[in-house]
Amino acid sequence: MTSDDLPDGRHSTPPGVSDATVEALGALSEALETVERARGHLYTFHQLTGEADLALGDAVDQLREAGHADVAARIAEDLVGRNVLPGRWTFQIVEEYDDGYWQVFREHERRAREALAGGVRHLAEARMKEDRRTPGRPGHEAAPEDVPENAAAPDEGVAPGD
Repeated sequence: MTSDDLPDGRHSTPPGVSDATVEALGALSEALETVERARGHLYTFHQLTGEADLALGDAVDQLREAGHADVAARIAEDLVGRNVLPGRWTFQIVEEYDDGYWQVFREHERRAREALAGGVRHLAEARMKEDRRTPGRPGHEAAPEDVPENAAAPDEGVAPGD
């Protein structure tokens, strides 16, 4: 595929970059996207665990108020504020993941892209877009600047039965 076949100048394949390199960088980008999703789940884990600890504190207060001070004390001493891993609360796990894996992964992906494709992002996806879109059809424009100012929302151009 030539640079002229791609949706916009920002996603054109630099001269000398092979199809195999575009595919390999696409695989690397996809792996990074999976890491980004994993990081999001890690933040969800962090937030849910924090919410659970706060709710646990409320439950302990309710147990005390209900006259169960001994049960409340055992839970408060052993579980409220407890580390989820040795020496770590969830924020520390998130920080270690960010510093020891996520940032390193992102840096390797960026450096590979810069060294092999002039820093251009999403070359494989740009090629896929160009291959799958229908040129000239509303909602299939190559780039935002190709959308007419009076264009209908993508679903407004669909006739019943299409």
